[in-house]
Amino acid sequence: MLISIVIPCYYSEKTIRKEVEMILDEFRAHEGYECELVLANDGSKDGTFDEITALSRQYPNVKGINLMRNFGQHNALMAALNYAEGDFVMGMDDDLQTHPSQMFKLIDRIQEGFDLVYGIYPDVKNSAIKNLTSKLNKKTSRMMLNRPKEIESSNFWIITKAVRDQVVKHKAFNPYVDAIFYRVTHNIGMVPVEHFKRDSGSSGYTFRKLLRLWVTYWNFSVMPLRISFGLGVAASVGALVLIVILIINKLMNPDMIAGWSSMMCVMVLLFGAVLMVIGIVGEYLGKIILILNDTPQFIVRETVNIDNEHYKESDS
Repeated sequence: MLISIVIPCYYSEKTIRKEVEMILDEFRAHEGYECELVLANDGSKDGTFDEITALSRQYPNVKGINLMRNFGQHNALMAALNYAEGDFVMGMDDDLQTHPSQMFKLIDRIQEGFDLVYGIYPDVKNSAIKNLTSKLNKKTSRMMLNRPKEIESSNFWIITKAVRDQVVKHKAFNPYVDAIFYRVTHNIGMVPVEHFKRDSGSSGYTFRKLLRLWVTYWNFSVMPLRISFGLGVAASVGALVLIVILIINKLMNPDMIAGWSSMMCVMVLLFGAVLMVIGIVGEYLGKIILILNDTPQFIVRETVNIDNEHYKESDS
């Protein structure tokens, strides 16, 4: 049984060799399994791809992909998935937080008949910002991405080849891998795994990048439009109620002076709702324009240990 390990790499020259060798050691200890590693360098300007190249020359089952620029973690994952050929495909990070010692918990679990299995962390070792955004992700992904209620997600997962074959058909420029998973299957399992501390460096996700990643949900949901419509209706109803109250007060107290402040409050309320709706619609229109302009999901500069002819045939 061949297991593909796909890893997006971003400034990971100090960690990727250690991670690859730990993964290979785990597979040597489990008979009946083979592995291939697909490492996608997501525009790192340090020696990450040099290290990937050295690993590919040392180990024939290590594939290297060098993207033309930084496209983002999920785009790099999609690039690696396009070159994965295993019976199962596992997604991991490049910082050893998704630890090789936990891999076979997921591999054993998916063989119980699931299409997708997430490794979930009872004890998370992340920064405060990352924990906050994770909580936001749990709440909003259930509502916007149609994630099953009982399922928790993580960046440590394994899918079947059938799911992988459907996922790589998604060619939009701004993918969110978990959202694509939920569109393909709801036959999802979970298994508790240990969450390790980052081996080196710090997370490449700033708050701005995390917010941008969250906005990617909008590619897979019309919920923001429905929420904006609801807020617009609520604002209009609120303004109408205020107007009725003002009229009643004026009739009951003719000497009451109509207030400039109350008028401004109503105007601000209505214009704020309108601008919010316009902004959300503009976000959707902007994404549509980028899609119509064939904005690439990723561009590969070079590969190592990869049969590009096989990729072209599978892509067609």
